[in-house]
Amino acid sequence: MSNGLAGAGWPLIATEELRWQPAATFALPSGQARLQAGPYRAAIAPEIATVPDVPLSAETRSLVTEAATEIARFDAEVGADLAPFSAILLRTESVASSRIENLTASAKAIALAELGDTDRANATVIVANTTAMQAAIALADRLGGDAILAMHRALLGTTEPEWAGKWRTVQNWIGGSDWSPHRAMFVPPHPDRVPAAIHDLERFLVRDDLPVLVQAAVAHAQFETIHPFPDGNGRTGRALVHSLLRGKGLTRKVTVPVSAGLLADTSSYFDALTAYRDGDPEPIVERLASASFAAINNGRTLVGDLHALRASWDDTISARRGASAWRLADLVLSQPVVDSPLAQRQLAVTAPAALRAIEQLVDAGVLTKMSGRQRYRRYSASQVLEALDAFAVRAGRRGGS
Repeated sequence: MSNGLAGAGWPLIATEELRWQPAATFALPSGQARLQAGPYRAAIAPEIATVPDVPLSAETRSLVTEAATEIARFDAEVGADLAPFSAILLRTESVASSRIENLTASAKAIALAELGDTDRANATVIVANTTAMQAAIALADRLGGDAILAMHRALLGTTEPEWAGKWRTVQNWIGGSDWSPHRAMFVPPHPDRVPAAIHDLERFLVRDDLPVLVQAAVAHAQFETIHPFPDGNGRTGRALVHSLLRGKGLTRKVTVPVSAGLLADTSSYFDALTAYRDGDPEPIVERLASASFAAINNGRTLVGDLHALRASWDDTISARRGASAWRLADLVLSQPVVDSPLAQRQLAVTAPAALRAIEQLVDAGVLTKMSGRQRYRRYSASQVLEALDAFAVRAGRRGGS
């Protein structure tokens, strides 16, 4: 076993030597078979609950302060709007977090998946990530191990029910081969060490003596180091960031799409996680703070595009003021693919009234008919879908432009 403290005062990861026990017998190349016979080293996550402070340069501390101010300002200005931008931003964050894991889908595919279309696997998984984000926000006032399990259950409960909402009972690893943890880039703690590591993380999460962004960045990196699930660690770990931001009051009404800020340079994000495991928390703090600026700039552009789009519909919708068509126009900003049952539920109207509102928006050019029989036909707000796809494109570019 190895121990120590980083030179800057942050605890280093320890490691321990373990014997690899394959779960089953596989037909392996001889070289792989020999490799599996030897021991491997797994991490022991350092205890961080009582570390006095997170060592950061004056420059990074200043960046964190500026980023927190900008997040609070964005939350106040967008959260005060009556339009459904909170739901839109939460969805865009879920989409961006999924893209970091190479799970991509168009805004149209995601909107169809929200209506129950299971033809596009990635879109279905991304919608589940939105559910996990919603769970993270809902549990922000009681953040801990149980809340993390609930987030993971919301994320994978449909696709991987045997793993969802349960700490892992097997060794996992990052990089290397599919056969064993030998030569992996990083081997998280043995499953027997996960409960204690999560308990330490829980104690860190309730601290109130650290800047919220610093605490969120470190908690995220520590969670990714523990890697407590067989799958879904990255998405759950980024949901944890938003739960903490909401629980600590830095955000109150909207979800800042931080993952969209990370997308422009995922290599530096993963490098920052590696640096954390090497005993340096500063890169992940700097990366999260910098990503916040990129995310807010992109989010403001999206909100502005949708504001302008909604205003332009005022000149084309001919329904009388107060008619359901106007409320449906507000709804399609956050639900850009709709059908009659959805309109009935969301507007609390009858089927004939829902179809009448839909047809009025079709006549106004807001909605376009999609495939399907009349009773089950779906309609898309193509301009909203284009704005959401444009947001995703900007997120993948340096500078966001």
